[in-house]
Amino acid sequence: MRTDLGLLYEATERIGEWPAGSFVLDMPCGGGVALRGVKPGQGLRYVAADIAPPMLERTLREAERLGLADQVETREADIGALPFADAEFDLVVSFTGLHCVPDPHGATLELGRVTKPGGAITGSLFLADVPLRRRYFLALGRASGLLGPSASSDEVVTWLKEAGFDDVGFVRSGDLGYFTGTKIG
Repeated sequence: MRTDLGLLYEATERIGEWPAGSFVLDMPCGGGVALRGVKPGQGLRYVAADIAPPMLERTLREAERLGLADQVETREADIGALPFADAEFDLVVSFTGLHCVPDPHGATLELGRVTKPGGAITGSLFLADVPLRRRYFLALGRASGLLGPSASSDEVVTWLKEAGFDDVGFVRSGDLGYFTGTKIG
């Protein structure tokens, strides 16, 4: 991956800055890596959503281990058709997941749909515009059904803007891109 994982840790730590009562969506939650930023007693309503029940179980175990189970609920969901209302979440996080879905553009639009005006998004993904020697990894992942088409650096920024995010930030680190944005209010 040749990435600075410190960028991931910094992004998850920012979750701990959200005030009590904030509504957070973690999609896809995977094994619960974003939970490392949530503080016990923070008072978030944190929805960890994923299409895979085993990932939801892992996230719930991680929430229990970290003393966060009172703030975390799990929900089986497809990122391409989220079962949430428009403008429902204050913060949407999506770490290392968009490269797994068959339609990352559509998924980005869905994440934007459920983010409140003035809300934020943060996340990361494996990028499609990687050096030739690492494209083999992506091709194997796609052939095995573990990875989708992903996106280039420019596509991620364009899609976030299409999804209604302003002040879009993007940092490339190795094969990963880290993004942020604020929903236009």
